[in-house]
Amino acid sequence: MDIKHYMNDVGQRARKASRAMAKADTGAKNKALSLIAAAIRREADALRAANQQDLEAARANGLAPAMLDRLTLSDKAIATMAEGLEQIVSLPDPIGEMSNMKYRPTGIQVGQMRVPLGVIGIIYEARPNVTVDAAGLCIKSGNATILRGGSEAIHCNQALARLVKEGLAGAGLPEDAVQIVETTDRAAVGELITMPQYVDVIVPRGGKGLIERLMKESKVPMIKHLDGICHVYIDDKADIDKALKISFNAKCHRYGTCNTMETLLVARGIAAQVLPKLAELYATKEVELRADAEAGKILAGYSRLASATEEDWRTEYLAAILAVKIVGDVGEAIEHINTYSSQHTDAIVTEDYSRAMRFLREVDSASVMVNASTRFADGFEYGLGAEIGISNDKLHARGPVGLEGLTSLKYVVFGHGEVRE
Repeated sequence: MDIKHYMNDVGQRARKASRAMAKADTGAKNKALSLIAAAIRREADALRAANQQDLEAARANGLAPAMLDRLTLSDKAIATMAEGLEQIVSLPDPIGEMSNMKYRPTGIQVGQMRVPLGVIGIIYEARPNVTVDAAGLCIKSGNATILRGGSEAIHCNQALARLVKEGLAGAGLPEDAVQIVETTDRAAVGELITMPQYVDVIVPRGGKGLIERLMKESKVPMIKHLDGICHVYIDDKADIDKALKISFNAKCHRYGTCNTMETLLVARGIAAQVLPKLAELYATKEVELRADAEAGKILAGYSRLASATEEDWRTEYLAAILAVKIVGDVGEAIEHINTYSSQHTDAIVTEDYSRAMRFLREVDSASVMVNASTRFADGFEYGLGAEIGISNDKLHARGPVGLEGLTSLKYVVFGHGEVRE
């Protein structure tokens, strides 16, 4: 295959489809999403079979446990994909919405209209659910998308792509509005990120290595986050039961996700009370605790205890490993988080309203939480229907990126024959 020629053709078709999608009415977009959701439920057995092919190949190739977890398409995951599409149907269509309308002294009325971004290229590894989430969000927001999934999920992605095209055709929308890159050749990625004439935005969903490469090579703007070094801070005014429940869930619910807690901060005044109880919980999951000297003394006797190094505060483990540090107060916790966090998601457990509000104001992350697990940092959980990714950038979109994050604004002006003097 001539990769350059192939990707150029994909880009041209996506650009043409984007113009049709930009003017598609809400009813047609919602019909496509509903048809895709129904097809996913109808073809659940076929999707599981395709996913099994991918899993067998991945295990044979020694894929890491965290990646296998992301690759697995369970019954719940299939149901969630369909439900996510139906939730997107129920959301208001942002396209064409006008806001901030104001009359100027000249008599003209100036405001803004929400419009699609155009063509969105999405690059992801071992996440078949992204195929559906991305397709659904792009369809509803009036965009075309080019999906380049990882080779690990090729069979499942192709099966899902067929269902997406079926839904688009059934709603009278161009099938090229959602295209799966057919080749697993890495050169296709290099072409996709250097086609600004066809692609308006790149959204990478993958490991740190992939995103670092794209940051260096892409000629197309990106919506991205590099890693997820998330914190939970247990304040000395915390409810102990809440602290135990949240800190266990934030670490152990799933290890391989970007919103999993990687560092636990505990206020000195409550550490002796809460850490031994947490250690009992973590022991049930064989979590290794890498503790600073002060926390290490309290945790002495824990079977999987190690001394934390400076590097541990900067590490996204994606595994059953947790860094633990004792801090003096909320101010020291905020200082640590703003120094070491990847600005993804950080949480405080406290019953003190003033400290909670200070944490929300001063922690410089895309999602900041009070008395809730970091695992909630997710487009589906935020009511976005799904997410196309999570951004810890500060321009355009931040946090889980849903429908509005896939749109832009243009100024619109209404006049009555006014001319500038």
